[in-house]
Amino acid sequence: MTDSEKQNLIELLDSLVMAAVPKATKVAKYGGTLYTLKPDEKEGQFCGVFPYKTHVQLSFAKGNELADPDGLLEGGGKFRRHLTYKSLDDVDAKVVKRFTRGSSKL
Repeated sequence: MTDSEKQNLIELLDSLVMAAVPKATKVAKYGGTLYTLKPDEKEGQFCGVFPYKTHVQLSFAKGNELADPDGLLEGGGKFRRHLTYKSLDDVDAKVVKRFTRGSSKL
């Protein structure tokens, strides 16, 4: 994945998150962007976009509580779950928006 491909993917995911939850505030943290509805509270963070060497990850703070009937979410941690993207073609806008909206309500 080239840097420009990664940047395009980050921008697409950012635009989808903001379209799904327009009142979200962006916070640069942990090498990526966190999205929150309560900028002054750590618990207000509901998702984040994080670049890695070969992919970009869309992470959900309480992903373990999200309805995932199709088993799309990855991760076995206590709370966080994520979606992994290696190209723009991997992104399904409906899926991103559904999980983002759901996560923002937890």
